[in-house]
Formats: sequence, structure tokens, C-alpha cells
Amino acid sequence: MDGRILILGAGHAGGTAAALLRQQGWNGPVTLLGEEPVAPYQRPPLSKAWLKGEADAASLALRPETFYAEHHIALRLGARAERIVRGEAGGEVQLEGGEVLAYDRLIVATGSRARRIPLPGLDLEGVMELRTAADADRLKAALRPGAKLAVVGGGYIGLEAAASARTLGAEAVVIELQPRLLARVAHEVLSAFVHDYHRARGVSFELAAGVDALEGEGGRVAAVRLSDGRTIACDAALIGVGAVPNQELAQAAGLTCDGGVVVDLRACTSDPCIYAIGDCTRRPLPLYGCMGRLESVPNALEQAKQAVADLCGTKPPTPETPWFWSDQFDLKLQIAGLPLDVVRTLVRGEPSTARFAVFHLNADDKVQAVEAINAAPEFMAGRQLIASRRPVQPAKLQDISISMKEVAA
Repeated sequence: MDGRILILGAGHAGGTAAALLRQQGWNGPVTLLGEEPVAPYQRPPLSKAWLKGEADAASLALRPETFYAEHHIALRLGARAERIVRGEAGGEVQLEGGEVLAYDRLIVATGSRARRIPLPGLDLEGVMELRTAADADRLKAALRPGAKLAVVGGGYIGLEAAASARTLGAEAVVIELQPRLLARVAHEVLSAFVHDYHRARGVSFELAAGVDALEGEGGRVAAVRLSDGRTIACDAALIGVGAVPNQELAQAAGLTCDGGVVVDLRACTSDPCIYAIGDCTRRPLPLYGCMGRLESVPNALEQAKQAVADLCGTKPPTPETPWFWSDQFDLKLQIAGLPLDVVRTLVRGEPSTARFAVFHLNADDKVQAVEAINAAPEFMAGRQLIASRRPVQPAKLQDISISMKEVAA
């Protein structure tokens, strides 16, 4: 365990892999390469605590800045990789500017980027996306009291930003192409609840609304023009219509890609010398017998563990149930599993109380996924049930007088 390891991407996945390599006994050189000028940090708080001024750079950092030098990890920030050149027993990465870094093993952790939609006016000042700390700083500066924020996209990032905007005294309108919020990722009951909860706190919505252009005055965005000809005035616009994997480097190097860099349960790519982890990957989902791409911190951590275990020859981690979370106003939304092969959906609790859960069951009454609002017991028990593959009794699951512990027994 003394070869040269190069990690492309200093996000949650890459930063975690570097630390785990040292913890599990890798003695060779480890280089962590990141495009941003800051050390690895947590991204989820960017749309929440960071925007609201409840977090600082130190609290976002994955590890203290001194950690990398103390553990002999070469941290190269503000560096962009341009090409991967593969060899039979390693290879090299060419950087912007001409520098070349050799590797014996490579970990691709290039993450994902905001999906760009071909709209006139995207280059206007005040049109933003939210993926990095620099993006969050620009948005934070725009969210002054009385300012008007237009959010294009009714997904988690957009809703979190809208909630933060209202908390800071700014106005917020969410524009969504689908007839409901979270249409691709949440059940109708949860979508309706989130819509009503936000609206009661001053967020406006334009649903089933297409966007034709962003209009400006003096080079700065001033309005969003909808497909029906109406305009929504704004001082800033956030585009949040999903993300795409940064797979171009891997694809150009000849690695198998299919909506993400394809890996196995060791996080190994089609080249045995190259691993890939995090948002950029398309990976096996053992609980569901299929492949998929997951964008979450838990997935980044799990795949970092998989890659490092294989590299260091240690015990591989037990496959985990996918899970995600979102904080909006005082709501804690927790999701476990994926709603695949679902034949029945049950609601436990009453949405009007702002504490309930939606359970998705397959034909064998096994839980495939759970979406919980302020319902930690339902989330935790649901996650355990998904992993165990034990069937449940639907009547007991829906009866809130029966504890989740008893349901899961």
C-alpha cells in the first residue's frame, strides 16, 4: 500500500477518501486535487444555514485545514484537470497549464454540476445557480430584506433557497414546469403539503409554467418571462433544474459511462486502476437489483468507503439504504430508499399536523421507500425495514396508535 494515489475532486467524496486512506493504512503519496480555492467542505448547508448566516467557513469544513499536512496529504486547490491518460498499471493526469501528475491508482470524484437550460438572458448579472460556496455567497448577498428572488425549478434546492429567502425577509416566487412541486422525487401528498406550507409563509408559486427568457435592465436580471407571456419581476434569479454528472474526463479517457461513470460495488470503473465515487457515478443498488445515480452525502461517504476498502484490502462496507434529507423553514424532511416497483402507498399520520410519513410498498408488502416530515421514528424504522426486506402489515403501519418499533418487529 505504497503506490501513488491521485484523487480528482476535493468535495465530500474526495476529501473523505483521502482521510480514509490514511486511517486504513495507505502509506504511499496521496494527492487531493480540487478546482475550488477552498479545502473540502459540506455542501448541503449552502442553501440553508450558510444563506441564513447560521454557519461559517470553519463549521462547513470537513476537517481543519491543518489535517491534510499533518496526514501527509498533498492538497492542490484551484487546479483543473484537463485529461486522463491511462496506462496498463497506472497513468497520468494533465492539468490546465501543462503540469502532469502521475498515478498508480486514480479516484475520480468530480461530482456534478447544475443543469443548464438554453434560456436567453442566462448571462445577465444576478442570474445564479447554487452548487459551490462561491455561488452561495453571491446568492446570500442578493437576499436582502425586500428583494425579490425568482427560483426556476421546484426541487429541493430551489425550495430550500426560497425558504431561506423568506427567513431573511426577501420575497420568493418558485416557477415550476410540472403541475406540482418535487414532481420527480416525491409523492403527491408530500408535494401538496410542502406547497401549502411554503405558501402560508409567503412563498409564491407558478406551477405548470414554462420559462421563455430572463429579461434584464442595464445588464442585470429584472424579470422572468413565462411561456404564456407574463413576466415575474425579480432582483435575482436562481436556476435550480437539477444536476448532471461531471463524467467528461472519464468518458474522454475511454471509461464506461452511462449517465455517470459506471462502477461496481468496489467503486471500481472499467479500468482496474481507476475508481469513481460520489455524484459523478452510476452505481449498483443492491436492494433494488438495478443501477442508479445518487446525489447525496451518504452516497459519497459509502462509495469513499468502498473504494478505500478495496485499495487497502480491508473489509468492504455493508451496502447501505440510500437516504437523503432537506430542511425547509422548521420542516425536517427525511427520505430513505427509492420508490421502485411500488404497488401501494400508505400515509401514516396526518399532514395537517406537520408530522407524517409516506410509505411505499411493493407487491410483497416490503417497504421500498419512506418520506417523513418531522417524523424521525418513521424514517429510522422505515430505513431499517428497507434494509431488512421484511414485509409489514399495512394496517399496523397506517395505525399511529401502534409504535413504529412494534410495526418493525
